[in-house]
Amino acid sequence: MTTVNKHIISRLIPITIFFLTLYTALPYVKPGIPFLHSLDSTPLRWSISIMILAVFFLARYSFYDKRNEDNMILIWIYLLWNAVCIIRGAFAAEMYWDWKALTGNTMALMLPLVIIAATNKSIVQSTLSFYMKYMFPLFLLFIALLRTDAYGFYLVPVAFLLLFFPALTKRAKILLIAATVVVLVADLGARSNVIKFGVPLLFILLYYIHKKLPSNIFETLRLTMFIVPVTLFVLGVSGVFNVFNMQDYIKGEYKTKGVNNMGEIEELDFTTDTRTFIYEEVLESAINNNYWFLGRTPARGNDSFTFGIYGYELTGRHERIQNEVGLANIFTWTGLVGVILYTIIFFRATYLAVNRSKSIYAKLLGTYVAFRWLFSWVEDISDFSLNYFMIMTMLGLCYSYSFRNMTDIEVAVWVRGIFDVRYVRLQQYLVEKLRVKEKEAKGLVNLSTQEE
Repeated sequence: MTTVNKHIISRLIPITIFFLTLYTALPYVKPGIPFLHSLDSTPLRWSISIMILAVFFLARYSFYDKRNEDNMILIWIYLLWNAVCIIRGAFAAEMYWDWKALTGNTMALMLPLVIIAATNKSIVQSTLSFYMKYMFPLFLLFIALLRTDAYGFYLVPVAFLLLFFPALTKRAKILLIAATVVVLVADLGARSNVIKFGVPLLFILLYYIHKKLPSNIFETLRLTMFIVPVTLFVLGVSGVFNVFNMQDYIKGEYKTKGVNNMGEIEELDFTTDTRTFIYEEVLESAINNNYWFLGRTPARGNDSFTFGIYGYELTGRHERIQNEVGLANIFTWTGLVGVILYTIIFFRATYLAVNRSKSIYAKLLGTYVAFRWLFSWVEDISDFSLNYFMIMTMLGLCYSYSFRNMTDIEVAVWVRGIFDVRYVRLQQYLVEKLRVKEKEAKGLVNLSTQEE
């Protein structure tokens, strides 16, 4: 790729987060704002999604560190399997709605391309810097336009930045805490937002006490994140214990006011089970139609006699194209094979971040990414959204050799560069200084060899 093209791609990548934020927020805009609702058209959304995927695909030619090559094989295998399922979907599609589902779901299944570009920590830094400079202030406008349960979707990069809280300046800390309080207080009924922003806050506490804990605390937590959901799934399927049926083990009433799917204020119960029926429908559909191993392809969904009634009005089939549970969608579209490959990507990424890194922040990130895999059993919808984009970005950093090789101080300079360009210049100076020092050391080694 020429220098000119490289420059163009470097300028385009940060802008992608503008469109991702905008199109994540648009479905949650309050009624009565026709201009914004008119922007949320399927052809326009698909066009922008294709552009974003193209930008990240091209970025790998100029912004990819080959030191990550061995681990990137896992990403390419997963993308290849997704491509196979997409091609199968083209043969499985029977009507307009199947083709529409295939096109939309294809975008989501190809979004892991972001992981490859996100191994470049400078790309991640410039993208998040663009978000904090433009999209974060723009939230002051959207706060009046969006349903309260959507605040967390718009501000999801803040949850990621909270992991680096101890390294930030006082001003940056105030901004992140203020945004977090808005998300948590605005709608306690939005349980997923409360969890996704609450867990990083707990990890901040872990940062301050980790020296008093066993040295393997992060690896223990990481493995626990992978073991617990599988164990609970087995217990649930066998009928021994259903973790989603909280009323069985939580006594008392825990209710609050929140916004429902129609945008209306209503009383919500924290202990309401909204996931068991999804697992039942997804698993029964896979077994009854015998696609549990290879998937039904992204052109189709799972049989559903709850929300599937809406699909019946369009397609004549009681079928739900997409569920709230991210891992359930991957299972439906790409089968057990896809779920295993997806899990391997997370397991390897978190292993590298926790066990093959120099900074405490990389270990915190790896543990948080392990939590996000756990949370995909509950939510984290695999769609073309800012939330899923941030998950892919975090995976990229976990795989990034250069990010994992940074010390605590270097990470502090890097993350501060997201908020202040002066730290970017400092980072560039330090990198150049290190390069000169390594060059001089290499020269001395060569001279010593010649003298011998």
